[in-house]
Amino acid sequence: MPEVTWEDLAAHALRRQFPEPPSRTPGVADVVDLLQRVGPLQTQNARAAFIGIAARLPGVTHEVITAAYEEHRILRGSNLRGTVHTSTAADHPLLEATTRIGQRALYHRHLRPVATSLDEIFAGIEDYARDEWRTPAQLREHLGAWMSEHDPQGQPQLETTAGRYFGFGHGGLVRRPLSGPWSGQGAPGYRTASALLAPADIGERTRLLADSDAAVEAMIRRHLTAYGPVSRNDIAWWSGVGLTPIDAGLQRLAAELHSMTGPDGRTYVTLTTPAAPSDADIPGIALLPEFDALLCGFDPPARGRFVDPRHYDILWRQENGLLLAPLLVRGRLTGYWTLAGTGGRRELTVSYFRGTPRPTKSLLTAPVAGLERALGVRVGTVAIARHS
Repeated sequence: MPEVTWEDLAAHALRRQFPEPPSRTPGVADVVDLLQRVGPLQTQNARAAFIGIAARLPGVTHEVITAAYEEHRILRGSNLRGTVHTSTAADHPLLEATTRIGQRALYHRHLRPVATSLDEIFAGIEDYARDEWRTPAQLREHLGAWMSEHDPQGQPQLETTAGRYFGFGHGGLVRRPLSGPWSGQGAPGYRTASALLAPADIGERTRLLADSDAAVEAMIRRHLTAYGPVSRNDIAWWSGVGLTPIDAGLQRLAAELHSMTGPDGRTYVTLTTPAAPSDADIPGIALLPEFDALLCGFDPPARGRFVDPRHYDILWRQENGLLLAPLLVRGRLTGYWTLAGTGGRRELTVSYFRGTPRPTKSLLTAPVAGLERALGVRVGTVAIARHS
């Protein structure tokens, strides 16, 4: 018999992902504190950071989240699994170190260094982007020129569809929009993260890059504080690191962990201290962003803690990798929502799955107001429909 059910696992994760917000009007420090508690947000869609933060920090505004970015208190860059995440500045060294471990084989396969090392290649990219924001095209051109100069025998594959990624995807750079708002999909510029970090964070970066075992252990602890209890498979999916180093890390951390059997027969672990927070504020209904942590923090088969498998197949369209923005009702993902229109006025459509509670406009009042504040838009009409 399992020691914990899907419902148990969901309850623990919800308490971690929806901490009790401050009673004051949220400021930049509150945005940073939230992300320090819930962990990095997956944000290849730029608005996802604004929506995900607003769902967990009532009253936060577009201006406050923007200020957190502009002050480099939170950073956005390509790291875990090669995807874009927004994190605190303090978390960025860990994301970079984890990315270097998880993506190293991919980089070797495509860059094919002979007379140099990946770390030297990464250092060359970071030197180039240390003082100026660089475009993806500039970074790819620089990488090709650097390889030709320093490793003429190498045969990097930079002209493929994926080739543009290798100039900025190793985890050591952060990005910003070169035009338009932080919540928009404006053309990105990239800069070396360590040029923007505080001295203490630079010191942590140096430590983690020098010790891959320490980086894996820190990554496991970070995942557990944001999502635990979790399985080794959850940690591997979220981090992009293989099971072999994760298993070794879990073994080294055994004295810090409590283990239990889950509903799928897997072993689930959590830190003995600190315990899951008791000061949670789990909303009755919430509008979550695409690729929200309630899905992306876990291995796909284990996402049943929050969503019926039939509904998951609708939310996450596997043929094209797209994920609909989920609707959270009473701790379950029971539908999705879309925001149509351009400019300052938008039209919201909320769809719910057959057999799940129908959201009402009155229940949606607070989430819609939070969405308006976070995105700086005005929602004109709200339509509610059952998914067919």
